[in-house]
Amino acid sequence: MHEANLQSAVSKVKWRVLPLFVVMFIVNYIDRVNISFIKEQLGAELGIGDLAYGFGAGLFFWGYALLEVPSNLALERLGARRWLTIIAVVWGALATGLAFVRNENEFYVLRFALGAAEAGFFPGVIYYFTRWLPSADRGKAMAIFLSGSAIATVLSGPLSSYLLQLRIPGLQPWQWMIVFEGIFSIVMAGVMWLMLDSHIADAGWLTPSERTLLEHTLEGERAQAAAPGHVDKFALLTSPVVLGFCGVYFAIQLTIYAVTFWLPTIIKEMLATPAPHGGLLGLTENFVRWLGYSDPKAVSLMSTGFLNSMPWIVSIFGMILAAYAAARWKNQQAWVAAALVVAGVGMFVAGLSSPAIAFGAICFAALGFKSAASLFWPIPQHHLDPRIAAAGIALINSLGNLGGWAAPIAFGWIKQSTGSIYIGLYGLAFTSLLTAALVFLIRPAPKA
Repeated sequence: MHEANLQSAVSKVKWRVLPLFVVMFIVNYIDRVNISFIKEQLGAELGIGDLAYGFGAGLFFWGYALLEVPSNLALERLGARRWLTIIAVVWGALATGLAFVRNENEFYVLRFALGAAEAGFFPGVIYYFTRWLPSADRGKAMAIFLSGSAIATVLSGPLSSYLLQLRIPGLQPWQWMIVFEGIFSIVMAGVMWLMLDSHIADAGWLTPSERTLLEHTLEGERAQAAAPGHVDKFALLTSPVVLGFCGVYFAIQLTIYAVTFWLPTIIKEMLATPAPHGGLLGLTENFVRWLGYSDPKAVSLMSTGFLNSMPWIVSIFGMILAAYAAARWKNQQAWVAAALVVAGVGMFVAGLSSPAIAFGAICFAALGFKSAASLFWPIPQHHLDPRIAAAGIALINSLGNLGGWAAPIAFGWIKQSTGSIYIGLYGLAFTSLLTAALVFLIRPAPKA
């Protein structure tokens, strides 16, 4: 009876918050990466070149890193409902403002500010899970939540390509794309305010016995995870274990954002390759023409959008299957390492290959690096002392996400210097394989 009531409570929590968080992560991620679809327009209309584009794309993550820990501490003080709603409104407004930048300096400022505004959302959700879900249920919840980023990349290609076809007086099509996607975030902030509760005690949709049982279970887990006696929080946050977690997550994000920001460019190179238009490419172009597009530029744009979705569709299935496999065969670190090996092999093959084969290899690599991201988080969630959980999760995510700063800048420099980005794929392959070994070196000390 006890177990049945607990599972009933957990199931209600998942059905209540996971769909909301997934949708919010989708709009959050689209607002973060939609500049990858207007790179050409930024260059043609604002004079933003490859290196400036990479620098501006990466500045987002400095704002993200600097504000993430303070933002998660604010969430702990103000409550998830209030703070996450404020975050969504502010990031939606700033994302919309990106449509009106006039030069690269304004582009830099808006990207930095957007990162600062978004900083608390992702670690806030992870911390929310530690306060609402028992540890055994967090891995699957994380996989479902992180599928939001993959779903976003699936949707962002066709959606952004469609919006770029619109001809509405007043603004350029790329500006309307940014405005529509930014405003939707503000609308979703209102939904979050109506649906989210900050504390289990506030959840009127749980029965009194479910609330009591869930709170008791989570309090017991926190007491068991806490280090005995007085702890030096600064020492815990700067311990080799926490810094090791930061390094692993940095490497994962490096690969994810290198592909995210540059995949449309890889696809355009594939489309430009003088080869017979058969196979997947031919099917995609025929599908776009079937939808009613006949102009060659429109066909190319929509084909790019649809092809951009494919690695992320593959990754969604990989993330969910990996989460269930890791829950059944317990060894989270081994699963993370295996996923990183898959990512490394895929990136290495992509660097060796023609654009079309490279695209297939990146689809394979996406199975690895997106699965690694979802499989990673239950490890620090389990090992962090509850007294530093909010700050620790934010620190790992903020320093790790600087991989998203390094990736577009490095690839922008490589592209501008060599005319190709494939050299960088070897670096990503080496980094993934090295990180797979690092995962096993992180050994949290046993509690006394």
